[in-house]
Amino acid sequence: MPISPERRAQHRLWLFEITQIPTAAGREDRLVRWIERWCAQRPGVLLTRDAGGNLVLSFDRPAAHAAAPSVWFTAHLDHPAFVVERVVSPTTLEMSFRGGVMDDYFAAARVRVYDDRDEPHAGTVRGKCGSNPFGTVWTIELDAPTDRIVPADVGRWLLPPAQEIDGCIHTDACDDLSAVAAALSAFDVLHQAWTSAPGEPRQDVRVLFTRAEEIGFIGAIAACREATIPAGTRVIALENSRSFPDSPIHAGPIVRVGDRVSVFSPSLTAAIAKRAEELGGPASPTASQKLTPKDEHAFRWQRKLMAGGACEASVFCAFGHEATCVCLALGNYHNMGDLSGVQAGTNTSPPAPAREFVGLRDYDHLVELLVACGERLEGGGNVMGMVDRLWGEKASVLDS
Repeated sequence: MPISPERRAQHRLWLFEITQIPTAAGREDRLVRWIERWCAQRPGVLLTRDAGGNLVLSFDRPAAHAAAPSVWFTAHLDHPAFVVERVVSPTTLEMSFRGGVMDDYFAAARVRVYDDRDEPHAGTVRGKCGSNPFGTVWTIELDAPTDRIVPADVGRWLLPPAQEIDGCIHTDACDDLSAVAAALSAFDVLHQAWTSAPGEPRQDVRVLFTRAEEIGFIGAIAACREATIPAGTRVIALENSRSFPDSPIHAGPIVRVGDRVSVFSPSLTAAIAKRAEELGGPASPTASQKLTPKDEHAFRWQRKLMAGGACEASVFCAFGHEATCVCLALGNYHNMGDLSGVQAGTNTSPPAPAREFVGLRDYDHLVELLVACGERLEGGGNVMGMVDRLWGEKASVLDS
């Protein structure tokens, strides 16, 4: 269904707001409260929690569902960040960093720690002081003394406010909060369309927001162990994955066929790719085709392995679900500025945290693709059908 410019503008407002909410593995409370308010403003949307504290969005009115299995969009609520483990003094904290970031980026880095009133307190990383199962523990020296900070408060890098630069949003946490915003945006479009025609059969679509992904997919594992996701469900995990030259920003959302630990469900991946082709044509031309220039507003998408990291789709597949991933190409992965240069040793300035960024049109087109999958998600490419056709047409070449 078409998405109006006014609705796209609303989706982008949610993107800017959500990606600036402080969050960390196990401490996703602020983002949960935002989603609770969002759901409360939409009669007919039901929000529940499973035993692991993951959130599930569904429709609370019985409806005639299509015969196809349910489709679940999933995204995780946390981002690499600090959590207060111990208050040593009014100016000194011990904070675990929950997520994967190179040690190089912590040297004298500036941070903000948020108290229970959401007031920020600036400080500086002074060095390692231990570790725990959730990450390395760092000593943080605050600029000014305070008695407002307590254990479990969240801290993050001290970065400028979000802004648009060259068609991208540069913000605190795209991973995975831009995917959270996209899932909510698509669910909102589907909700409004279906409530306007309640008698029509529709595909059952739900949203799962998981916790503590950044320290090992803990929320997703809980959702599988507790059977939050029913058997036979089709799971579309949403991610932000580090951009590389062959997976550039501004080339559209990426239908991800696998990650560094597994290959995802081929049939579901093919079904999503089929919907993407219906929206914008093939991801790339074959060797016998010319590249046709696209209008800058036309739907774009990519199909890639994205083997640089692992995502929750591998967890869902491991538990026997039909699952795959759609992601956004991400700049400054995990807030690591000039990551390629730092890894290669070619950086010309000391490693420093930076805002993550994704393409705004990539985000728009991710929402569009999710809406399309929510409306209809049929079988993907019929490979055996293609094989049988080729054999019938050309097997005679073997007789020559």
